[in-house]
Amino acid sequence: MKKQSMLFITVLMLVSVLFTSASNFAPAPAAVDTKGMLVGISMPTKSSERWISDGNSMVKAFEEMGYKTDLQFAEDDIPNQVAQIENMVTKGAKVLIIAAIDGSTLSDVLAKAKEKGVLVMAYDRLITKTKDVDYYATFDNFGVGVIQGSQIIDALGLKDGKGPFNIELFGGSPDDTNAFYFYDGAMSVLKPYIDSKKLVVVSGQMGMDKVSTLRWDGAVAQARMDNLLSKSYTDKRVDAVLSPYDGLSRGIISSLKGVGYGTKDQPWPVVTGQDAEVASIKAMIAGEQAYTVFKDTRELAKQTAKMVDAALKGEKVEINDTKTYNNEVKIVPSYLLTPISIDIKNYKEKLVDSGYLKAEDLK
Repeated sequence: MKKQSMLFITVLMLVSVLFTSASNFAPAPAAVDTKGMLVGISMPTKSSERWISDGNSMVKAFEEMGYKTDLQFAEDDIPNQVAQIENMVTKGAKVLIIAAIDGSTLSDVLAKAKEKGVLVMAYDRLITKTKDVDYYATFDNFGVGVIQGSQIIDALGLKDGKGPFNIELFGGSPDDTNAFYFYDGAMSVLKPYIDSKKLVVVSGQMGMDKVSTLRWDGAVAQARMDNLLSKSYTDKRVDAVLSPYDGLSRGIISSLKGVGYGTKDQPWPVVTGQDAEVASIKAMIAGEQAYTVFKDTRELAKQTAKMVDAALKGEKVEINDTKTYNNEVKIVPSYLLTPISIDIKNYKEKLVDSGYLKAEDLK
């Protein structure tokens, strides 16, 4: 009996050794060769310089990693963006990176892309009402709004008990999910002062249904500011304007300038913004726009390229948010970068010294 037990143990040991040896010499999974793969990059428009910068930064990041790229701008035309995406898939794109004009309009074209195994990345703007989006790369958009609201609070000295001050609110495009995050973030810090009457919205216009600006159009913002000034400020001063984007800010500033702001008797109100566009930094240097928010699109492009490369190679994709971005079908795994507050004191260090803008462009 003892001999049989020893024989049994010996057999088990031999089997274990053979199995371990076989495992050690089993071929590793073949590495995915991504060199030359086509990446389709769909940007919403060239009318904002930040989208040109985003597109160029992504082309650079992907081509340095050995990918080919197809960069298209849809010029804020939804059917045009859909057609461009369809064409990218037809040309064999393995990846689609999309900054959507309207994130709710792409369900059908993305379903067709998924049938061909295409990886889909929502870029900066969330793509909604579809399961066919894999990842989302963006900035902390609620945090952008918090920065903008805090800029107004600090500039007016509200924490020191100063006030009351008159304020008007502007929102972004209602078809862009980011616009709601910006507005909600700003209101999270401004509303207590509105409730306490330290900030007064003289027009009474609050909420994205009343303050949104379709397609982020500066001319639309200027026309609305003209209307607000003529109806609500004939005998009052506007002390601050919440603007979520530099293009809107410049339209608002043009309206204010038209009724005499920017003079000794009528100094500029506090005007916020976003994207650190050249024209708005010039306006900041001129004392017209008080603030903007810098989102380093070079870093967003690099992060997007890293996520795509890892996903295609079957590696772990770096994400840092799995709760915030519900696109009405699923929570989209996301990576959020940190935005930076910019004013006259730090624009040179953050924008020029970092190489994001050239000093000669600001003259």
